[in-house]
Amino acid sequence: MQIIVAITGASGAPYAIRLIQALVEEKLEVHVTISAAGARLLKHEMGIAVDLRNFSVKSLLGKTTTRVVYYHHDYISAPIASGTFPIDAMVVVPCSMSTLAGIAAGLGNNLILRAADVTLKERRPLILVPRETPLGLIAIENMASVTRAGACVLPAMPALYNRPKTVQEMVDFVVGKILDQLHIRHELFRRWGE
Repeated sequence: MQIIVAITGASGAPYAIRLIQALVEEKLEVHVTISAAGARLLKHEMGIAVDLRNFSVKSLLGKTTTRVVYYHHDYISAPIASGTFPIDAMVVVPCSMSTLAGIAAGLGNNLILRAADVTLKERRPLILVPRETPLGLIAIENMASVTRAGACVLPAMPALYNRPKTVQEMVDFVVGKILDQLHIRHELFRRWGE
């Protein structure tokens, strides 16, 4: 299984890092692209400095792995920008409102938007993880538009019924919900009734 993970500039960098870690742990191939705002977000929220031009997986995950393939967000002719490349799904986490708007409008002026557009046209799962509150009407209409086009809008809303004791447990809940949408078994959280 090959998954695209795009990191944009909305708050929620821990969700992206934990998702990539979980996918790598499952021995999946992860194709990563990061917007400039996403790189600033990683630095601000997690102290992770990534050089988008001279990218190092170790700078992102703290270790090296051959399971992560990186593409600069301006590399519009990257393999993941083509419907012929065998991607199984794409996750934009966190998904900024501007990225959401670009996907809803069908724009393709960077790799993240182009890959999302290709994912939708190929009828592959596209999961968008916005972390914004409150929501304005434009954002809600954009969410409705991408949902009609086939995307899954999965807001970063941790549950409280499982009585999380740490921020990591709250992050794991949201990442577990993403993995559920990808049909990947996990034990990141206790399910209702367990």
